[in-house]
Parts: sequence; C-alpha cells; structure tokens
Amino acid sequence: MTVPRLPPTVQPVRATVWALHLLVPLAALWLLLAQPRADVLWHHPPSHFWLVLVVAAISLLPGVAMTVAALNRRDARLFLVSLCFLSSAGFLLLHALATPLVLIDHANIGFDLSQPTGLAISAVFAAVSALPLNSDRVLALRVPLWGGLTALMVGWGVVTLLDLPPLNAPPRVRDVEGPLAIVALLVVGAYLFAAWRYYRMHRRAPAAVLVSILTAFVLLAEAMVAVTLADKWHLSWWEWHLLLVFAFGFVAYSAYVQYRTEGSSAGLFDAVMLAPAVRAVREQYEAALEELVTALRERERSGRATAEPLAAQLAERFGLTERQAVVLDRAGAALAAERELSTLLGALVAVGERARVGLGERELLQDVLARVRPAYGPVSVGLVTNGVLDVEGRAYDPDALAARGPYREDDRLVFPLTVKGRVAGVVEVPGRADSDTWTALAEALANQLSIAVENARLYAELSTLFRQYMSPDVAASLLADPGQAALGGSIVEVTALFADLRGFTTFSEQVDPAEIVTMLNRYHGVAVPCILDNGGTVVQFVGDALLALFNAPARQADHAARAVRAGIGLQAAVDSIAAGRPGWPRFRVGINTGDALVGNIGSETLRGFNAMGDAVNVAARLQTLAQPGQVVVGDATMRQLGPDVTGYSLGELTVKGRLQPVRAYVVSSAALERTPHAEPPPHSEDGAQRSEGAP
Repeated sequence: MTVPRLPPTVQPVRATVWALHLLVPLAALWLLLAQPRADVLWHHPPSHFWLVLVVAAISLLPGVAMTVAALNRRDARLFLVSLCFLSSAGFLLLHALATPLVLIDHANIGFDLSQPTGLAISAVFAAVSALPLNSDRVLALRVPLWGGLTALMVGWGVVTLLDLPPLNAPPRVRDVEGPLAIVALLVVGAYLFAAWRYYRMHRRAPAAVLVSILTAFVLLAEAMVAVTLADKWHLSWWEWHLLLVFAFGFVAYSAYVQYRTEGSSAGLFDAVMLAPAVRAVREQYEAALEELVTALRERERSGRATAEPLAAQLAERFGLTERQAVVLDRAGAALAAERELSTLLGALVAVGERARVGLGERELLQDVLARVRPAYGPVSVGLVTNGVLDVEGRAYDPDALAARGPYREDDRLVFPLTVKGRVAGVVEVPGRADSDTWTALAEALANQLSIAVENARLYAELSTLFRQYMSPDVAASLLADPGQAALGGSIVEVTALFADLRGFTTFSEQVDPAEIVTMLNRYHGVAVPCILDNGGTVVQFVGDALLALFNAPARQADHAARAVRAGIGLQAAVDSIAAGRPGWPRFRVGINTGDALVGNIGSETLRGFNAMGDAVNVAARLQTLAQPGQVVVGDATMRQLGPDVTGYSLGELTVKGRLQPVRAYVVSSAALERTPHAEPPPHSEDGAQRSEGAP
C-alpha cells in the first residue's frame, strides 16, 4: 500500500519544527515578563531610529511588489494582502520617525500608537483577503483603498513631524492600555483567522508563498501581543520589533527562493490569487504557448526562422530569463512536433471512421480529403475510370503504377491505390525532404484510403445483393452481428401484419402475366415504404401476399400503433393507384399482436428470417375476414392502441384452424388521427354485430 506524500509543511516532522519556530517568540516573551530581571532596559533612541527606519523601508518592498503583481493580474486577494503588508510596514516607518529625542525632542503618544494602529489596519486587510471575494467589486475600490491608506500614513507622518495634536500628547506607561487592549485582542483573532484560512488554501494547493504569508500573519499576531504586554524600551518591547522583521523577512525570503528556483519574477505570488485570476493567467500562458507552437509549425513548413523572435516576445511578456526562453523554444518545438503527429494520426483514424455502410466511393473520397488535407496538405486522389487514370491533368498508367509501386516525383509522393490487389487509383501526398516519419505516415494514409475505397465498393455490392432481398432492419442486424444468422430464435411479443389481394386469382385468369407483374410491382412499390417508414420488417412475399413484423428484430414500445398506421397508409397508397385501374384487385389487411418465435428458420444452406406462432396465424386469418380496403385488428392489438382509438367491433368470430373464437375490429384512418367516432359502415358480409370503441 502506497502512503500518500504530504506537502512539506504538513509532513509531521516539518510541521512540528515550523510550529516550534512560531512558539519560541511567545515562550521568550513569557520568560521576559515572568522574570523582570531578564527583561532589561535598553533605552537608546538613535539606535532605535536608524534600525527601525532601515527595516521599515526594506519591509515596504514586498508590499510594493505585491501591489504591482495584484494590479497586473487584476486579483483582489493579492491586492488586499499587499495592503496588509504596506500598512504594517508603513506604520513601522512612522514609528521610527516618531522616535523621541531624534526628530522630535520629547516623548509623544504618536510613537506609542503608530505600530498598534498599523497592525490593526493590517489585520483587517488580512482577514478580508482570506474570505471568498469578487475581484471586480474589490478592485473597483482599489483607488479609494490604496489612496486612503496612503493619505492616512502621509497625514500621520506630517502631524508627527510637525509635533501637532493629538499625536504630540504625553505618552502612557504602555503602548496599549485600557479599551485598546480589547481592540488588540480582536486584531490577534483576525490574524489567526487569516492564517488558518491560508493554511487551508495551502493544503489544497501547496505553495511556499502561502506558507510564508500565513507565517507572517502569525508573527504579526504575536507582535500585537508583545506590543500590548511589554514595557517600553525593555527587551520584551524590542521583541515585537524583531517579530515584524521576521514577518516581512519570511515573505521576502519565499519570493527570493521562488525566484532562484524559476529564474523569473513573473508569477511569484500567483499561488495567493483567487481561482478566476489563476484561470485567466493559465489561459494567458496557454494562449502564448499555442502561439509559439503555431509559429514553430509554420517554421517547419516554410523553412523560415519565425519562432525565435516570438520566444523572445513571450520571455519579455512573462518576465522570463534568456535561459528560460531557450527552454521554452525547445519545449514549443517538441510540443509542435507532438501536436503535428497527433493531427496526422487523427486524420488516419478519420479515414477509417468514414468508411461506413451507405457512403458511395466518390462521396467518401470528398469527405475524407476534406478531413485529411488540413493535416497532410494538398492530397490528391484519382480513380481508374474506363481504364483511364488521371489526377488534375497528370495521367498515370495503372499497369506501370502497379509494377513500380510507391515513388517520389518532384515535390510529391505517389502511391498506388489498390482494391482486391489491383490498382484502382492513385494517391498524391506532398513530400518532405529527408523525413522518414513523414513518408511512413503518407504510405499509411494511402493504405487507409485503399481500404476505405475497397470497403465502400464491398458495401455497395452488399446493398445490391443483400439489402434488396430482405428488410433493411434484418440486413442491418446481420451486418452488425453476423451471429444473428444462426438457426433458431427467441420468444418475442410482435405485431404481425398480413396483406393480400382479394380477387387476385380471378384477375390473373383475365390478364396476361406482364400486367400481373406490373400490378404487383406498383402495389408493392407503395406498400413496402409504408411498412418500412413505420419501422416494420417485411419478412416475405408470397405471390400477391406479404407478411411484415413489428417489434422484431428492432424493439419498439408502440409496435401495435406502428403496424396499424402502416396498414392504413398501405390502403390509402394502394387506393390512389387502383382509382385509375378499376379492374385491379384491392388489398385486405389483418393485424394481430402476441408472442411468437422470431428468428432464422430453414436449413444450414438456406434460411430466412421469420416468425411462428398463434399470433401470426391469427393475423393471417383476420386478413381473410377483411373486405377490400379494410384493416382488421385483433383484440390484443386493439387493447394496445388505447381507449382513444375508435373503430367498430366484428364481434367474436370463429376462424379456420382455431378452436377459440377471435374478437376482431375494423379500424380506419380516423383511429390514428384521434377524430371523434363516426357512424360505422354498413353491415359486413359476415353478418357480424357492430359496436363502438375498444372492449
């Protein structure tokens, strides 16, 4: 079992060391306050002035760098973090300027309150930056926020240096006293909340800069504790100055480490940014890399060196070093090569995908070339027609091409296109100098095109020899799964449709055979599409009769309605033909629903798709009960049509070969159009009782 590797700052040992570093300052503060003798006094204003002044000036740099990055990236969180460090460092600078007996000749309250004020403002920015933010709304306030903070610090400095009230008032014993202690407690809580939130961010996406920022927040919180508890000019008081130095130092050090690692100042603080800003930066990087890849591919095709200036532009845009630009150029070249190879292979796959049933070879070649040319360039294909092979005015001899095989001519590669071992055409692919990979891919393309054309011709033969002798559904099923041609079958609920011509025998005696064939072809020419358009499968023609199945082989939830719709459509189509030929016989249609054995019936040498069972037999018997032009359905079919279907009942009828009577109904086009029930037609020849509706 593999143990998941944790980020460095959450590994147990490192996390313990990190926590000890943060606890040591608190332990030192506690020792100094608990042992007053150790908390010695060092009151030297000039040293304080110069040390704090230099530290504060240097500490402003991370805040300024973050501000520039935040505005460039347009990220609210990074902007608020920059204000956090600017306010803390800025008021540390004001604390230095207010040092007594240096620029101001007396002790003053401005010296005491400057740093607690800066820490309080900084804590607010830190806490808000840790919340879910809307960058547009926050950045809309960037001018008031940044300008207000700057104005506050400048105003504070002016009042301090001019020794004006209220900052020139006498100081107190401690920097923070009375109600300000409650404010200090809230400030500590704000820093710790921000540190906890940034720790959560680091757990989701480990980054050194996040660790440095959350560490800085903890140190700033400890500095606020020291400001509140320490006596001025004692070691405990000097400690919070040191904590501020470490807080800013952590951020500066992490930025330096990342710069040394990546060799660039770009993206130093990207880990702090909100998700939308990160996505925007990634999209910018991806667009730049895609731009470089496009240029490299153009260089490969044209032979012109166009990528170096672009790599330099990208390096300048993202602050990359010269070494990184070289690496970027090489990476782009490798990516371009991989991208081109993927495109070429994808085009080969597309050729195979397009060689499918029902696509003629001319249409296939046009479609394939449209997909191949963006990858391979101006590929040309010619097919042998009446013994002539020509491609855009260039004539080829098929026999010579077969003997010669693939060859290069001028700036193109020539490959024979073969079908069943014979040359059926030629493929021309643009050539590349000294590129074995390209030649191999071009040959693979020619082979794929040969296979595609051969498949198209085989499918065309199947369409002629196979599909026209059986229903398209059966043909498609056998093409998809030849195993379905095995003898046998399964029990399936089907709706069977029988149709034959009433008076066909008499008609056959009175006309010559040619007119019989003409009549049958005309009738079947309109009857079969009615069945197929409704999803039916024509199982067989027997003289003037036909049998069709619904719900086999393809499953159909509404197979009964489909069969009735096909029967009514069949009658209407035949009526339009018989209207001009009054002597021609008319169809009778019987439809019934029930279980049947559906499958392949016959022998190993000759078989056919069919259905057997009582449901099919009853459909045949119902057809004999129908009058010319009628559609008679069984009780099971009528029930599946639903209560809204109208028709009239023929009652319970005794049919030939069946002991149990059969309930039958006559339906018409009104049944499927959901029209109100009309008066039933006259009494049938069988003398059956008339009634309305479904049983």
